[in-house]
Amino acid sequence: MRADVHMHTNFSHDSKSSPEEMIQGAIEKGLEVICFTDHFDKDNMSWGLEDIFDPEAYFQAMIPLREKYRGRIDVRIGVELGMQPHLAEFYNQFVRRYPFDFVIGSLHSIMGKDVVYGMQHDEDFQRRPDEEIYRIALEEMLEDVKSHEEFDVLGHLDYVVRYGKEREKQYSYKKYADLIDEILRTVIAKGKGIELNMAGLKYGLPFAHPHPDVLKRYKELGGEIITVGADGHKPEHIAYDYEKVSEILKSCGFRYYTEFSERKPVFLELP
Repeated sequence: MRADVHMHTNFSHDSKSSPEEMIQGAIEKGLEVICFTDHFDKDNMSWGLEDIFDPEAYFQAMIPLREKYRGRIDVRIGVELGMQPHLAEFYNQFVRRYPFDFVIGSLHSIMGKDVVYGMQHDEDFQRRPDEEIYRIALEEMLEDVKSHEEFDVLGHLDYVVRYGKEREKQYSYKKYADLIDEILRTVIAKGKGIELNMAGLKYGLPFAHPHPDVLKRYKELGGEIITVGADGHKPEHIAYDYEKVSEILKSCGFRYYTEFSERKPVFLELP
């Protein structure tokens, strides 16, 4: 795999790594393409402040680095939107205003609270069984993909499982097939894709996001657009477990993966 198109820098609240440190880390890993996708989570106040960056400062930092490393690595500039249904029009205008190469739409908040914060600190979250939290998350994700237009792929579809009390023990595609199928059909009908997010393995799950059964179902339903990212927040996490990517995708029926440049998909054969 030559590209990692989901990574964070200190423009995100949960990373301390500079963009240049991430670029150098990607070069050391032998990558040819990276895309920065820092968090833009409007109206997510669980950590005390919205997790948003100044887009003007973001591009002022990224564009010179793209030029500095041209010829050594292709640096693309993207964003990861924290979707909530009421933010659809705001994000539509935001994305159209800036020259992003790639836009990931992700669910980070449910019941009005950040998933990680809620599942670690909120009594309402903690008294609910995992199955209920997972279903709420997928219900809200379905509303997100129905209401939002300006995203290219849906990020880490079963991300919420990382934070459950019993994690994958209470999760399967079959258990939530009604919701997952509708999410996938909506994504496909809109001409969007999904991502293979390797951070599930980094967080100790026995699968990357989403579960292989979900990947297979996406392919069965006609899904073709699939990007690959490690969701790294520090250089050592770039291209995490990438030696497993081709096997995962090929076993689920894929022959190609996707990169985005100027919001346009490019299909590349799996190695």
